[in-house]
Amino acid sequence: FVQITAEESEDEPPSREERADARLSERDAAGGNNEGAVTEETEGDGQRDGEEAEQPDQTPVLSNKPRKKKKKRKTKKTSAGETLEDNNLEDIDSLLEKIEDTNGLSPQTQSGIIADSRPLLYVEHRNLNPENELKRYFGARAVLGDQRPRQRQRQYVRSTWLTAPKNTWPRFSKTGIAMQLVDTRRGVQYFTFEHHREYQQVQFKFLDAVESMDPNNIVLLLQMNPYHVDSLLQLSDVCRMQEDQEMARDLIERALYSLECTFHPVFSLTSGTCRLDYRRPENRAFFLALFKHLMFLEKRGCPRTALEFCKLILSLDPENDPLCVLLLIDFLSLRAREYTFLTRMFQEWESHRNLSQLPNFAFSVPLAYFFLSQQEERSELELSQARERATRLIQLALIMFPSVLMPLLDHCSVQPDARVASHSFFGLNAQISQPPALNQLTSLYVGRTHSLWKDPAVMAWLETNVREVLRMVDARDPLVEESEHKRKMRYQSAPRNIYRHIILSEMKEATAALPLEVTSQPVMGFDPLPPLDSIVSYTRPERTNRPSNESTLSLFFRSLLPNFNLQGDIRHDGDEEAGAGQDLNQGVNRLMAAMRDMLANIQFQEPPRDDNPEGDGDWD
Repeated sequence: FVQITAEESEDEPPSREERADARLSERDAAGGNNEGAVTEETEGDGQRDGEEAEQPDQTPVLSNKPRKKKKKRKTKKTSAGETLEDNNLEDIDSLLEKIEDTNGLSPQTQSGIIADSRPLLYVEHRNLNPENELKRYFGARAVLGDQRPRQRQRQYVRSTWLTAPKNTWPRFSKTGIAMQLVDTRRGVQYFTFEHHREYQQVQFKFLDAVESMDPNNIVLLLQMNPYHVDSLLQLSDVCRMQEDQEMARDLIERALYSLECTFHPVFSLTSGTCRLDYRRPENRAFFLALFKHLMFLEKRGCPRTALEFCKLILSLDPENDPLCVLLLIDFLSLRAREYTFLTRMFQEWESHRNLSQLPNFAFSVPLAYFFLSQQEERSELELSQARERATRLIQLALIMFPSVLMPLLDHCSVQPDARVASHSFFGLNAQISQPPALNQLTSLYVGRTHSLWKDPAVMAWLETNVREVLRMVDARDPLVEESEHKRKMRYQSAPRNIYRHIILSEMKEATAALPLEVTSQPVMGFDPLPPLDSIVSYTRPERTNRPSNESTLSLFFRSLLPNFNLQGDIRHDGDEEAGAGQDLNQGVNRLMAAMRDMLANIQFQEPPRDDNPEGDGDWD
C-alpha cells in the first residue's frame, strides 16, 4: 500500500488547498526540525521522478526555511549538506530498484502481486523514460547533472510520454495529422491517423523527393515542414548510414513527438486496449518510429525501456504483429533481466500462439528459467521447479531446432567435443536440410542473442543437456522423429511481417538468408515491404511525365535540353494502337525541332590570326 501511494503521489502534484494547509501548519509550528524533515522528504520525491524541472514552483512553496537552507548549501557547500543530499539520492535509487526491478521476485511479494495482476502487455509511463533506467545504473546525480537549472528557464512545451522535446527542435505547430476513433468492440478501441489535405500535398512532394534519390531534396522539404513524419524517418536512415547516430536518433524522437501531439483524447498508451491497423499507410509511421526508437534505446544500453516500447508496439496489434516484435521481445526481456515477464508470456500465449515453434522462444524461455534457478533469494521449491523446467524445455528446443547449436557455439567461440561435432544430428546436415524460412529465424536468433550464452555456467548447463539429447537420438526416441516431421511440414515460407522485421533489424546473418523476391525489390525506410492488402484512403495524382519510361535517346537529349520531352503528354484514351503512328511522327518532329534549335544556338568562333608565326601565343 505504501508503494502504491508513493507511485500515485509522484504523478499528481499537490493541490492548492494542500499547499495552503501546509503553509499554515508550518507557520504555527514551533520547532524547525519537523519542517526540515518534511522539506527533505518532498525534495526527495521530486528528485525521484526527475519532475522537479517540469514543476519548478512546487518545492519552495512549503515554507521559507527550505529556501534559506538551499542558499546556504549553494554558497557555503558544507560537508554535512553534501552528505545529506548524497544520502537522499542513494535512498531514492535504492527505492527505485526495489519498486521497479521485478527481475524475478517471488510472486508472494507485494510488487510481484501488482505485476501479476496487471495485463501482460500493460505499459508503465515511468518505464518509457530512459532517464529513469539510467538513474538506476549510474545514480540521479550522474544522469541529471546540471540539467535542472537550464530546464527551469526554458519555454513551456507540451509534456509527452514517448519522448521529451528539445530546445534545439523547431517550434511545433499543427502538422495536418489527426487521430480518429474508428470503432469499439468488446472493450477494444480501434483508432487511425488521418492526413489532412495540406499534409497530403507535403506527402506527394516527399514521394517526389524520394524518387529523385537525392537526400538534399528531403532536407529542403524538412526545412519547410520540420515535423513531416515520413521525411524524418527516411532522413534518419540516411544519417545512420553515414554513421551520424546522434542525428538519426534525434530525428526519430522528433517524429514520435509529432505523432504523440496528435493523439486522440481517449487514446491510451498503457491500457493495452487501443489498436492501430497497419494496413492503413497513415498508421505505419507510428509503428516504424516506435521500432526504430526501440533499437536506438537498446544500443544505448537501456534494455528495460526498450522492452516497454516493445510491449507498446505489440499491444497496438497483438494478433497480426505487423513488425513481428515477438522475435525481439525475448531478447529484450533477457537483457533487462525480466525473466518473470518472459516466462509468464510463454505460459499465457503458448496455447493459442504456439510460441514454442519459434526458435527464439524455444531457446530463450529455458534460458530465463535457468537464470531464475540461480537466484538465491528464491525458496528451494521455486529453484527446483525452475531447474526442472529449464532442463525439459532446453532439451525440447535442441530436438526441435538442432541447427541452432553449432552456429551458437561458433559465435560464442566455443569448440564442441568430438562426439557432438561428428554426430549427424547437430552436424552440417542439420543446417543444410532445414527449410529456408527456418534458416532465417535461426540466423536471426543466433546473431542477436549469442552474447547471452557466453556465461560459463550457461555453457556447462547447455553441454549437459546436449549430451542427454544425443542419448535420446541414439535411442531412437519417437519425439525426435516427430520433430523432424514438423520441421519439414512447417517453415516452408515465412510471412511478410518476418521479412519486414529482418529488414528493420539489419542483422547480417538473417539478411543474407532473405529470398530473392524480397531482396530484388526496392525497400524504403519510411515503408518497408508494405502489406499487400493495404487500405488506401487517398492516392497520389498521376504525373504528367514519367521519366522512368523514357528511352536512352530521350534521356540523352534531356541532358542537353532540360525542357525536351520525346514522349510528350501521356495519352488517357487507352487507344494506343490507333495513335501509335501519330505519336511516332510527333516524336520525330519534336526531335528534329530540338536538333534545329540546338544547332542554331551553337556559335563557332574564328581562330585568332597568327600575326606573329614565330611567337608563342595562347588561345583565348
